[in-house]
Amino acid sequence: EEQVSEFKEAFSLFDKDGDGQITTKELGTVMRSLGQNPSESELQDMINEVDAENNGTIDFPEFLTMMARKMKDTDSKEEIRKAFKVFDRDNNGFISAAELRHVMTSIGEKLTDDEVDEMIREADQDGDGRID
Repeated sequence: EEQVSEFKEAFSLFDKDGDGQITTKELGTVMRSLGQNPSESELQDMINEVDAENNGTIDFPEFLTMMARKMKDTDSKEEIRKAFKVFDRDNNGFISAAELRHVMTSIGEKLTDDEVDEMIREADQDGDGRID
């Protein structure tokens, strides 16, 4: 609710004539004001997804949909990063076979050594004993 209010405020700042539309050019500025940092190609992709009429403008409901998608992606990436850090106990940027074995045999639904070996074989693409 509070976030929707923030989005509406930001959207309104860039809706110069108050007609409920912002141009695609203004979209990047709006998103940056909300702490997002999309690349040009990401902006174009997001615009293409919601600008059904290809008229170069986006209304507020389309903008909300777009921001929800963008923030969901960001949250997912952050969750994956946090989970990786749980596994990467020595913080070297890799998950060693030993680190994976420790987590998978001691936390949650404990796996057998054979199950962990199979998981490592599948995840270790280059055979160096690490998951990167």
